[in-house]
Amino acid sequence: MAWRDVHGAARGVAYEVLGAADAELARALHDEGWRGHRLRPLGVTSPQFRGARRKAGVYTTSRDGSVWFGSPVPEIASALIRGLAGRTGLSWGRTRLRVLGFTLDGPAAATPMASPGGSEVVWETATPVVIKREDRYLLPGDEGFTELLEKNLAHKADVLGLPAPRGVRVLDAGPRRRFEVRGAPRIGAQVRVALAGEPEALDALRSWGLGLDTVQGFGWIR
Repeated sequence: MAWRDVHGAARGVAYEVLGAADAELARALHDEGWRGHRLRPLGVTSPQFRGARRKAGVYTTSRDGSVWFGSPVPEIASALIRGLAGRTGLSWGRTRLRVLGFTLDGPAAATPMASPGGSEVVWETATPVVIKREDRYLLPGDEGFTELLEKNLAHKADVLGLPAPRGVRVLDAGPRRRFEVRGAPRIGAQVRVALAGEPEALDALRSWGLGLDTVQGFGWIR
């Protein structure tokens, strides 16, 4: 698979799956965002292949792989499920992926906190997290990365009418990764973070993702 298709094709695939079940919902989400907000509560991964051998210049594939889709909004999540049901393939850029089936993923377990009604979780992403300040991409360890990540989560929680999480801490991070999306770069790194919040909010945000461009396949939480 060409590197420019890995994340470059993700957005189109997500809307194609959504539109197969509800064309009007897909159009409105694409053109207008969600209920007056520019953010779109929709997440997807790039294709994740197991046992693929590395090769310079291409994103190698194998016969064993997965793509995850998610949304904290039941209407969108339901349309994704209907759009995937019975599907035999996905056109991922110039690569045709054969679909053998799909399963539903439930919420991750949370560790109770000392404060009543709160939970603490540790999240690890399967794809790089994209955080940007003005025209500069930030990486874990850069000044302002954690604060902007927490602000992004608070904004998403507000869109959903849920309490914002708190106490975001970056525990670990992978190497810098650069991808091309519609002719422009996206730069980020996979992260492992700890944060606290209400269980309902944490479950919702987990199915949306961390950082920017989640509909482009970034920031997916394992």
